[in-house]
Amino acid sequence: MKKFKYLKISNTKKLRFIDNYYKKKLYLVFLPGFMSDIDGKKPRSFMKYAVKKKLGFLAIEYSGHGNSSGEFTKGNITEWSNDAKNSIKKIVKKNKFILVGSSMGAWISLNQFKYFKKQILGFVGIGSAPEFLERLMWKKFSKKNKNEIITRGLSIIKKGQYEYPITFQLIKDGRKNKILSKKIRSKIKVTMVHGSKDEVVPVSFSKKVLSVFPNAQKKLVVIKNGDHSLSNQVPLKKIIKELNIVVKDII
Repeated sequence: MKKFKYLKISNTKKLRFIDNYYKKKLYLVFLPGFMSDIDGKKPRSFMKYAVKKKLGFLAIEYSGHGNSSGEFTKGNITEWSNDAKNSIKKIVKKNKFILVGSSMGAWISLNQFKYFKKQILGFVGIGSAPEFLERLMWKKFSKKNKNEIITRGLSIIKKGQYEYPITFQLIKDGRKNKILSKKIRSKIKVTMVHGSKDEVVPVSFSKKVLSVFPNAQKKLVVIKNGDHSLSNQVPLKKIIKELNIVVKDII
């Protein structure tokens, strides 16, 4: 595994990342999920695959995530989408790339098409969760949670073994980043991979992402008994197999 590096965005912002640098090569850009970092199995596996295939690679941690600077509760979809945009501009530069977005990372990926439409040659989503803040969180919150978020600006939401600090500014910003009613007309390969036993995000969200791409070569892969993270060896092998199909079509 290559060493982590830090990208200076401003005097107060540094983002942690890993990369496999090539001046003129196809890149894989991995965008992680909500409250995720780049220490996990997915970024390591995709990095290993990129090195083996002699592809460029970039995985970033958004501000307030992992070891990047900033407070998580001050971040939102707009800021994290800008973190991805700025990192791609500085590291991938003019190279063509394939986006690999996990959970919220798929939402962040969809937001990149307005900046890099001609550079993006493929998109692989893993347990994709665009617009999850409104559709999967806010709409299902209790009145008590909603009131706490509105009056205090923040509420700690417990879901399974996880705790999520949800701010009102995050919810409001999510509403400004609606993507599922839009159309992206890129003629690329778009593959959505989703676990059949995902208890966090329904498979219907991956289907919704596919409907955003009317002109793409679309594919939905449902992994039997797969959970939301799909970080174990068996689902990861399947994801890399699907990613390889997209890569082979391009190079």
